[in-house]
Amino acid sequence: MDTILVVDDEVNYLTVMEALLGEAGYEVLTSTSASEGLKILGGADMDLLLTDMKMPKMTGIELLEKSHHHYPDLPVIIMTAYGTVEKAVEAMKKGAFDYILKPFKNEEILLTIAKALEHRHLILQNRMLNQELEKKYGFPNIVGENRGMLEILALVKRVAPSRATVLVSGESGTGKELIARAIHQCSTRVAKPFVSVNCAALTETLLESELFGHERGAFTNAVAMRKGRFELADGGTLFLDEVAEMSPALQVKLLRVLQEMEFERVGGARTIKVDVRVVAASNRELKEEVESGRFREDLFYRLNVVHLQMPPLRQRQDDIPMLATHFIHKYVQENLRGKMRITPEALKLLGQYPWPGNVRELENVMERAVILCHDSLITPQDLPKELVPAATETALEIDRFIPMNIPLPEALDRIEEQMIRRALDQSGQVQVRAAELLGITKSLLQYKLKKYHLTT
Repeated sequence: MDTILVVDDEVNYLTVMEALLGEAGYEVLTSTSASEGLKILGGADMDLLLTDMKMPKMTGIELLEKSHHHYPDLPVIIMTAYGTVEKAVEAMKKGAFDYILKPFKNEEILLTIAKALEHRHLILQNRMLNQELEKKYGFPNIVGENRGMLEILALVKRVAPSRATVLVSGESGTGKELIARAIHQCSTRVAKPFVSVNCAALTETLLESELFGHERGAFTNAVAMRKGRFELADGGTLFLDEVAEMSPALQVKLLRVLQEMEFERVGGARTIKVDVRVVAASNRELKEEVESGRFREDLFYRLNVVHLQMPPLRQRQDDIPMLATHFIHKYVQENLRGKMRITPEALKLLGQYPWPGNVRELENVMERAVILCHDSLITPQDLPKELVPAATETALEIDRFIPMNIPLPEALDRIEEQMIRRALDQSGQVQVRAAELLGITKSLLQYKLKKYHLTT
């Protein structure tokens, strides 16, 4: 049973929430003050904190900050009135799971609570999975607590014990092979080999030999019999990376192996039977490849028994600080450096960058930073130049039209005047429309027009 702490200085709301959540099957604790709520958090294991925004002595945001400091995994939902929505948005930026407006519908708050608890359960499952992998198999942690990644890891845990073929899709550098290895490590095949082959790195002839092996004399330079990857992976897992690059002829042969679990070596006549679990990956959308005729539909359905879609790093912004710290620790150890950390300014730049190369690119950037950093702090100066312009160009733009030596009020006036001129141009000199673009009233705009002598 999940336990929820409700904090609100209005006793009526506490009574209503206690009854509502109790009927929904939750264990409920209540408090009329944030300070008392903190004491309750310290004395009991909670699964969710539901707190009002506006309370005397300590606000809901202050309670959020203190609870996150001591219990970073505890989801917090903020309850707020219409007049303090801006504060609720601020709370979201500081880590609240969600906010809900008073008065609320019972179904609405129950749905929000269910989502928050589901997210917490996914985080805990991820932790357990990581601990199992590390304890049983020495597999390195898959770093991240982004919701999309947590759902993928939950699927990994469920599908791993089965024999099902898995298709992992996603952009290059998102960690497709890491997920394939996690599937293998969590399966009953863990004692057998994990074998990988990059289908894009070899020609059709070489790839066929690589997959199925060849007999002596099968082609030039085939001076001895060689087992292919399917044979080497017998009893274990075969990871086919960039499977969309496979030729139509090889797709037919792969389909047969998936259906029958048998094949012949190149140049051979003897049928070889194997027991292999296949995990395939592609940075292309295989459905689109099927529609364009470049990939066999029947093979697609054979591979796509379970589909895992890896999110790009730009959709995992909340994981970037954790990933960066993980890679810093990794390369500090590899390069025999002392303890290092990254400054908030450098982390901010990492969060603003789109990461076309995804996690692999972030890892490369952090390895470079560890090597080049002169002391124990990684700063923006230790990052590649393509990550820095976003911060420096803004300053240069300001310097172009606002000299450094003018007072702040005058600088703000100059900016305001330019924004009004631009709004007038965009609106065709229609003042009502210009005011809408600026987000001010028409009367205030008319006052500004007179102030800056923009009226005719």
